[in-house]
Amino acid sequence: MRKILVLILILLLNVPQSFALFGGRKPAADEGSGYVGTLPDLSKSFNTTEEHSTKPVFEKTEKFHSGDALKPIPREDPSFVNIILKSDKTSEYINDLNEMIPILEKILDSIEEHESVQRFVAKVYFLTKNVEYLRDKYAEKPESSFISFQRLQEVSNHAQTVSNLRTEAEKYKAYLAYGGAGYIYNTNNIEQQMEYLRIEIEEAIVVLKEAN
Repeated sequence: MRKILVLILILLLNVPQSFALFGGRKPAADEGSGYVGTLPDLSKSFNTTEEHSTKPVFEKTEKFHSGDALKPIPREDPSFVNIILKSDKTSEYINDLNEMIPILEKILDSIEEHESVQRFVAKVYFLTKNVEYLRDKYAEKPESSFISFQRLQEVSNHAQTVSNLRTEAEKYKAYLAYGGAGYIYNTNNIEQQMEYLRIEIEEAIVVLKEAN
């Protein structure tokens, strides 16, 4: 009986080896052959990567160079003309002429509104002093030969002559008979001289405004 038990124990200890002989155990993997088992199907867990075309964050402006898309140059804006358009800035001489235009216009208003002798004389005096300043400033420069410059000198001299005439007439009219030499102080003659001066001032203003 003891022999039978020993024999059964021996058989039980040799079961793994016997199972291997009949193909019951998976072959061990070689160290250099890598994993030889079955990999799980991972395609079900992930979506297939698809190509997507990217779009710009801004829309394309097709009419960028069209007249409707571009704003016109603000040439009427003084800050633009004087700062941006350096080549278009007016010369110093033209600026001086532009300052003379309001002075002439005030004398013109004085004639048309029949202002007093005192007011007329004061405005002519202001014109004369400004013209003298320009005469000295441009005496030896090319501007002194310009028509606008010469016309300004002429109208200033004429205005000063009429101013002197009115001053003398106001001063001596009580002592002079308007016959012979005293005729130049006659009211009709003075009014006629004022009309000549008015026409000359209007023409001079046009010349100054057209100067460039």
